[in-house]
Amino acid sequence: MDAASSSSSSSAVMDYGDEPHVLAVDDNLIDRKLVEKLLKTFSCRVTTVENGLRALEYLGLSDDQQTSHKPSVSKVNLIITDYCMPGMTGYELLKKVKQSSMLKEVPVVIMSSENIPTRINKCLEEGAQMFILKPLKQSDVKKLRCYLKHRS
Repeated sequence: MDAASSSSSSSAVMDYGDEPHVLAVDDNLIDRKLVEKLLKTFSCRVTTVENGLRALEYLGLSDDQQTSHKPSVSKVNLIITDYCMPGMTGYELLKKVKQSSMLKEVPVVIMSSENIPTRINKCLEEGAQMFILKPLKQSDVKKLRCYLKHRS
């Protein structure tokens, strides 16, 4: 497994051995902790951030990183994000990820406490793998496992 043989576009979805890496984005601390706890029960490595802008920074997509130096892309296998957050919605984060040549293949899952069909359809049309109603349950995480294994 020669590291030099992997292209830069696939490096964003590289695997960390048996532990898929999930980026969880939610402005609510309790929801972040719940997502983290449930994902860890399925042997996932979880990084949590509190908003879309922090997620972009972590992923190497923030404006500051692109202008100051070459962005460093943090490798994740899945992004799970709340829809309603201050500053940047989960939908806006989804669009930024899907516009990135290095991250567009990373599955994005949107969560919301509101069951609004137009919102759900909008997210799925923009490229979200799944739309989950909060609170996240263990059965939801089981459904996510296929996306984690698919990237491995």
